[in-house]
Amino acid sequence: MSSGIDIIECDITRLECGAIVNAANRTLLGGGGVDGAIHRTSGPGLLEYCRRLPEIEPGVRCRTGDAVITPAFSLPCEFVIHTVGPIWRGGYSSEEELLARCYSSSLALAVEKGVTSIAFPAISCGAYGFPADRAAEIAVGTCMMLQERRMSPERIVLVAYDSWMEGHLDRALRERMNRSLGPS
Repeated sequence: MSSGIDIIECDITRLECGAIVNAANRTLLGGGGVDGAIHRTSGPGLLEYCRRLPEIEPGVRCRTGDAVITPAFSLPCEFVIHTVGPIWRGGYSSEEELLARCYSSSLALAVEKGVTSIAFPAISCGAYGFPADRAAEIAVGTCMMLQERRMSPERIVLVAYDSWMEGHLDRALRERMNRSLGPS
């Protein structure tokens, strides 16, 4: 049984696919980690485009758990879907629900735009401190659930920034696949 989800360790800014997801901050104006790499690689057009997006409250163009789609400019994909992951606060501030919403909001935008392949970074696992094992379970679980309901692009790639994160994603996918297959 194939999951329709691939896990790879690579630089997400080099992937050729319909859309890549940016683990953005609420301003959408770039930052560190994946966000900074996507803004640098896309060229100045992305920053200028994001600056023109309306603020929904002072300094905020996208709320935590929501997603916004933009052109990709110089990236080898058609779109960038920006989503704002939750900052880990010990699990007492709806972080798990907000992280799942990052994936579902991004997938919904991809489907709306007719994207057939999408690549996600490990949202909130860097500076935002979300525990990698739990984040991997949420990423895999949300993506698989929406694929089963045919509410996602055909191909989903979960991109790990290093072998440690790749291990968490691989383990979460194997465990979810085993549960889906049931007892033998």
